[in-house]
Amino acid sequence: MEFHDKSDGLVEEIIDLFASTFTASEGADEGAVIGTLVSNLLGSTAEKDIFVFTALENGRVIGGAIFSRLTFADDPRSVFILSPMAVMTKMQGKGVGQALLTNALSALRDNAVEVALTYGAPRFYAKVGFRPLDEAAAAPPLPLSFPEGWVGQSLTDEPLHPLQGNSTCVTALNDPAIW
Repeated sequence: MEFHDKSDGLVEEIIDLFASTFTASEGADEGAVIGTLVSNLLGSTAEKDIFVFTALENGRVIGGAIFSRLTFADDPRSVFILSPMAVMTKMQGKGVGQALLTNALSALRDNAVEVALTYGAPRFYAKVGFRPLDEAAAAPPLPLSFPEGWVGQSLTDEPLHPLQGNSTCVTALNDPAIW
């Protein structure tokens, strides 16, 4: 397995991975929503506001993790949110997701990102260092339908102190249907 931190030449394959994976696990409607989200993230987010990580096997994308900037009004820290993430259905349970995230979090540290957040399965994300957050510690940009899925971690030697102020996500993520 090899890891890449650019989407160059892989955009359609990345979109297809997310759409098909979410279709298989959540149904066609969710697959369409996530496929559109990924297309919008890749097509409209400024380069300085997005990191795209992929896992490839034999030249084929088998996993993807997209981090985009989350800005807190009264906090100067560099914060990125993982949303979405997918591993090809037949490759799930084989450590691909954990390896991809370990690689991605290391790359974020190397790029001076101080905090990583995500909104998903707390038990899975705990395996790579994410811990539960309450909304007072990090205000989400939109209301959470599953508050127990709000998790984060410091990417520095400092503990994760509460993030100050309201947050704003990139335009593609600013959709209540996603939250």
